[in-house]
Amino acid sequence: MNLCKAVIFSLSLFISTLCNAQLNTARVIEIGRNALYFEDYVLSIQYFNQVIDSKPYLHEPYYFRGLAKFYLDDFVGACEDFTCAIERNPYIARSYQLRGMCHARMDSTALAERDFRMALKYDIRNTDLWRNLGVLAIQSGEWGKAAQIVDSLLLFSPRNSTAYMLRTQISLNLGDTLRALEMAENAVKYDKFSSDVYDSRAVVHCEMGNYESAEKDLDRAIELMPSRAGSYVNRALVRYHRSNLRGAMEDYDMALYVEPGNFIALYNRGLLRMSVGDDNRAVEDFDKVLEIDPDNTMARFNRALLRENIGDFYGAVDDYNRVIDDYPNFEYAYSCRASARRKCGDVKGAEADENWLFKRQLDIYNKGVDAVSEEYSAESDKTRKRSDENVRNYNKMVVADDLYAKQYATEYRGKVQDRNVFVELEPVFVLSYYKNERDLDLVSDFCKPLDELNASLQIPLLVTNDERALTGSEVARCFDNINNLSKLVAENPGAKDCLMLRALNYYLVQDLESALLDLDNAISVDNQSWELYFIRSFVRYRQFEAKLVDDAEDKADNSAIGGDVEYRLVKSDLDKTIELSPDFVYAFFNRANVMTKLNDYKAAIVDYTRAIELDNRFAVAYFNRGLARIYIGNTEQGIADLSKAGELGIFQAYNVIKRFVYIGGKSAGVKN
Repeated sequence: MNLCKAVIFSLSLFISTLCNAQLNTARVIEIGRNALYFEDYVLSIQYFNQVIDSKPYLHEPYYFRGLAKFYLDDFVGACEDFTCAIERNPYIARSYQLRGMCHARMDSTALAERDFRMALKYDIRNTDLWRNLGVLAIQSGEWGKAAQIVDSLLLFSPRNSTAYMLRTQISLNLGDTLRALEMAENAVKYDKFSSDVYDSRAVVHCEMGNYESAEKDLDRAIELMPSRAGSYVNRALVRYHRSNLRGAMEDYDMALYVEPGNFIALYNRGLLRMSVGDDNRAVEDFDKVLEIDPDNTMARFNRALLRENIGDFYGAVDDYNRVIDDYPNFEYAYSCRASARRKCGDVKGAEADENWLFKRQLDIYNKGVDAVSEEYSAESDKTRKRSDENVRNYNKMVVADDLYAKQYATEYRGKVQDRNVFVELEPVFVLSYYKNERDLDLVSDFCKPLDELNASLQIPLLVTNDERALTGSEVARCFDNINNLSKLVAENPGAKDCLMLRALNYYLVQDLESALLDLDNAISVDNQSWELYFIRSFVRYRQFEAKLVDDAEDKADNSAIGGDVEYRLVKSDLDKTIELSPDFVYAFFNRANVMTKLNDYKAAIVDYTRAIELDNRFAVAYFNRGLARIYIGNTEQGIADLSKAGELGIFQAYNVIKRFVYIGGKSAGVKN
């Protein structure tokens, strides 16, 4: 509690100095938006708090504070802030849209629908709003209403593949498979290069029993997106229906390679292994299933059967006990437990189970099964939904429940540049006091220029391209550093190191403008320090990234020329860094990333190569060079680089390799 108070006090003390003039309000909002973009949600809330205290009549700080709370899953608090924003400016569609999202997350469907319809009043062609209205109707079980809403969306957006997929789902639930197939065909027609549309059409083919067509669609979906576990799971089920057990097993293996904790793949692979007598490995699968879902009785019953098969009789009895506790009228469990108890030497226990079964049979004979059984008999289907709790379906393959009704769409969730990303470059490196701890450290422990710089500093700097949001205590420490360094700068305005360190602390609390001002002043004092240019390069880079997102949200026009100018400013700082410190490997890497932004991939490859020459175990440089080579059509060398990156610890490189091998070397999925 004391620490929390100290953090808030430090934040308030520092931020209040930014809000003491008319001009600073807009600047604090900008800093808060930077913090939002870089996912420092708690920090951004503190900035918006100060603006609200200073000018409570503005709608923007309430909106952005609500957005930060939304990202933190504080839907109640976010809803209150969006309401405040709407009270101050009732003509902004996105405020209603996000408040509707909050109501939807809290299952207040009537309030969510009201907000979405108000948002449509000001933004009638917002496809996300129409889709969310359809999802709300589905969630309420109003399938006819959902069909009308999606049909309305398709009137003004007749090429919207997502809407066609939603209409496909609705048609299936209405039992109209012909209409569902028509909608699925339209989705494919308008988006041939999306794996989702083929997945959707495959579901329709499965419902119609056209398993051969379903498998072809899933082949195509996997070809386009080989890193999606769900497509492998679906194809495995199709192959199972076609009695291709070997193919189904291979698909479950692939699904678990892509997503090791996939429940359905583990459960179904366990059943397949059980059916072919691979009992020990089947036990391993059900062990993992029970780690994910310890209360899954059907998995436990299957494991009990397997344990008995492999001679683990005591383990089998333990599992049977748990199953019978959950389902006290499950006759087969008593029969199995009696067998296992005899094998353990527990004759008395076995006889008790056998006596229960005898009495059960008498009850069924005298009263009929309906009068004595609390469970239903097993259905005739070969599969069951994951939510099915009928224990008598224990040996059936699992299929996913229909979760579409919970999948709301919003353009505000996450960073704008991360939407629909298939493959992206590893990000630029920065200097910081903090970094994420990866399972495998992909950054060299030794860097001579940085070590020489750290020798002159009290607190050593780290290099990282995996930044994280700071904790409350770390934020407070940054503000304390800024206050202390400000006193030193006031005493000696030409103190280059103090200006540099204050700039770094400004950067860490997302005050990029103040950071740049300090760096400009430091460079005017000493224009021969490589670290000043390097720090200014990544601060400029981050500032431009945040500006692009802000402009996109405000629907401003981003010209390509403006972007080139910004990136060339970053490049000029990196040029100077390399001139002053030609062995600083991270400057070459960052400059290569900037060149990809300028679409000069050949120059980027040259810089990635130089970085690799300086550090031949620089995994991220291999990864990015591989993508750059693929982008210009040099697939063979690109895949070789990705293979090396995977060898050095970037395991997602293997999925990227799979993607390009499957689609014949096409590079359409690369995003820089």
